[in-house]
Amino acid sequence: MVQQLRAAGIRAEMYVGTGKIPAQMKYADKRGSPLVVIQGGDEKTRGEVTLKDLALGAKLAQNIESREEYASQRLAQRTDSEAIWLETVKEMLGRT
Repeated sequence: MVQQLRAAGIRAEMYVGTGKIPAQMKYADKRGSPLVVIQGGDEKTRGEVTLKDLALGAKLAQNIESREEYASQRLAQRTDSEAIWLETVKEMLGRT
């Protein structure tokens, strides 16, 4: 997936640490990543890729009263099929 992103002219890196998803999100946030691409075993089995727009999530979080409210909306996250995930990344980055 990283190779596909780079081939499309999108800077990308892969988290190689041993932490779980929260540690990975924290790392991406520290690096200033605008979005993350996630495909764990469950997503792979379903042929899906989860995309989280960190920039939009941070913006939306400013107007949300509680974590529950933020989590229930999931406006900064979407799941797409493996067939179209790269186009969705380009769209989310404004590169279509």
